[in-house]
Amino acid sequence: MPTLRIEHAISDVSTWREAFDRFADRRKAGGVVREQVLLAVDDPLVVFVDLEFSTVEAARAFQQFLETQVWSTPANSPALEGSPRSRIADAAPLTGGEA
Repeated sequence: MPTLRIEHAISDVSTWREAFDRFADRRKAGGVVREQVLLAVDDPLVVFVDLEFSTVEAARAFQQFLETQVWSTPANSPALEGSPRSRIADAAPLTGGEA
């Protein structure tokens, strides 16, 4: 299942979580079928978010939405520190001797 994996620093967990929760309907409308939020063990002000989609295209579209409408607007992304890193990953079948 295609996954949009996001990593970024934050200044405050509760402020960030409130902002994240405000976009729950937009995540659903954007095709997110499962989400997971983690905090780094060695730095609780670093957040990892995995958003799963049915298609790579839906993941790309949502990534673009985040880049252009959320992360670029401080009012939409309070507590965000620096620039988020995001990549889309998908399960790849292993064949032969590949690892």
